[in-house]
Amino acid sequence: MSISPMRMREPTYFILASLQDEPLHGWAIIKRADELSRGQVKLATGTLYSALDRLAGEQLVRVSDEEIVNGRARRYYTLTDAGLVALREEAARLADAARIVTERGTGTARPARPGVVPA
Repeated sequence: MSISPMRMREPTYFILASLQDEPLHGWAIIKRADELSRGQVKLATGTLYSALDRLAGEQLVRVSDEEIVNGRARRYYTLTDAGLVALREEAARLADAARIVTERGTGTARPARPGVVPA
């Protein structure tokens, strides 16, 4: 079952991947996405919360807990079952795309197309 026919954007992928092991609050998601992407995904706070709202609307994440810290609400987000399916489907799509490159020969010569005689 496919959650979304569209390719997942890189920040979305790493937000969902951040929540794979445990529920996290916003700042922890930002840090985890940075770690998992080896510094390639730097989420701004506004970008993260807009994405979390969208992902919650798509039922890929949900708020699992909320606490008050220094007078402010801290929400913890968790991956839903549908979110885990979407994350795994995207990981499989990325792995398939990587295999196109990694399983090819290392030679630089391109094979001739059928019916074309090399010059």
